[in-house]
Amino acid sequence: MQRRLVFNRLVLYVMLTGMLSLLAAGCSPSSDKGEAIPRKDMVNLVYYTIGEPDPDLKKVNDKINEVLAKKIGITITYIKVGWQEYDNRLNTMLSAGTPFDIAYAPEFTTYVKRGAWLRLDDYLSSTGKDMYDVIDPIFWQGVRMDDGGIYGVPTNKELAVRQQWMYPEELVKKYNIDINKYNTLESLEPLMRMIKQKEFDYLPMELDKDSHNFFALYGYEYVIDKELPLMLRSLDSRSQVVSIFETEEARRVLDTLRRYYQAGYINEDAALRESQELERGKKVFWKASSGGPLSENSWSKDRGYKIVANPVTTEVVTTEDVRGGVMAVSSDTKYPVECIKFLNLLNTDPEVRNLFNYGIEGVHYTLDKNDQVVLIPPKDADGHPVSDVSSNYIGVTFTQGNWFILKTMGGENPEPLNKWEEFRASNARAVKSSTFGFTPDLSMMPIQIQNIKMVWQKYYPSLMTGSVDVDTELPKFNEELKQAGLDEVRAEVQKQLDDWRASSKR
Repeated sequence: MQRRLVFNRLVLYVMLTGMLSLLAAGCSPSSDKGEAIPRKDMVNLVYYTIGEPDPDLKKVNDKINEVLAKKIGITITYIKVGWQEYDNRLNTMLSAGTPFDIAYAPEFTTYVKRGAWLRLDDYLSSTGKDMYDVIDPIFWQGVRMDDGGIYGVPTNKELAVRQQWMYPEELVKKYNIDINKYNTLESLEPLMRMIKQKEFDYLPMELDKDSHNFFALYGYEYVIDKELPLMLRSLDSRSQVVSIFETEEARRVLDTLRRYYQAGYINEDAALRESQELERGKKVFWKASSGGPLSENSWSKDRGYKIVANPVTTEVVTTEDVRGGVMAVSSDTKYPVECIKFLNLLNTDPEVRNLFNYGIEGVHYTLDKNDQVVLIPPKDADGHPVSDVSSNYIGVTFTQGNWFILKTMGGENPEPLNKWEEFRASNARAVKSSTFGFTPDLSMMPIQIQNIKMVWQKYYPSLMTGSVDVDTELPKFNEELKQAGLDEVRAEVQKQLDDWRASSKR
């Protein structure tokens, strides 16, 4: 009896010693496959980004957590919010103090001014050094604020986001169209007329309520964003800030759009249509978008037929371009170091980055003989492919980190194997805007900004789609912008720009 008691105590001692050893090592037990099982006390980060929630989002989230737990001992709660709801959801969460850790950060500058994002400088020289080293220095320069601080991690992608006009390859070949000849809005008129007369299944030109930056064709860029219609010329180091709708160029654009709308070239619901991605299978002759090299490959996949595209603006790097895909850490996070560990891995580890972008290999995609991604289309209850959906999971590429460690797309219209070399060549050619890094501080003018945006929302969608008479509506628009305080805001921006140029000796 005594020997049995001694034996039991010995067994208990060995078990306790083993458990204590595991705890002391900071490890958790492993599965039969050698994969770490997340501990209950493991830090979990709440991550929000834009995009329609995928049917397999939870499945992908589970796989991500399996990988993250093994590599850095962290898990995430991965939340996607629809394209039309994201801005409002983020604003509501920040206003209400809803806890979260990381988020895709549109209107990046505005939220920095609100104190929403954590300053990252100290972390980028330590925990985040690897991602700091792999992301192009120009991106870091572009997200650095006037106080010298960095408050977000930019997506390492193309530097210059060019305005591009896309067309169906089938019609371009059918009518032997040289798309490189059409670089102004006015030059499109004979093409619009031909499509209207000969291709009844095709909408000649598709616009939506957010319209397109036609002013970039004249070398203009927005000082902040289009809801504050102040612009200057990108490559003119002495350019003055102008109210764009008071310029001759704007009048030319608006008159042309009005003529096209009256001729039936533009969709009748343009002023009401929400901004959206290319609709699969929809027959549209001309559509504008922004993108880098080889964007027509992804646009072709989205549309469901071959697209060709012509860049109509130069390779100019603007502050807005480099701030278009920022991931930021909440200033209220309880886990700043863990957030940086996650972002560092996302920007340096190909397994993690491809998992976020394409989903799970064997479930959402396969790899072909060239190691390129071929998406697996989902199937309905009868086992038939769902034609209008390419996969049950798709990441929103521009919001989630370093592109240059992503696999390229294969399939029917494969991307070039040297895709990322072409992107690097484009980045090497890109020229920085004369105001690159300039960020006006308009925090002292909240009422004027709010009133200006209300006027913009009232007139911009209808004017910029040709839906209303320009002679009648444009004077009203400009007058109400003045009443809202646009001249006062323009003067303040110009003063800050002059000071910035003087201090920078530009």
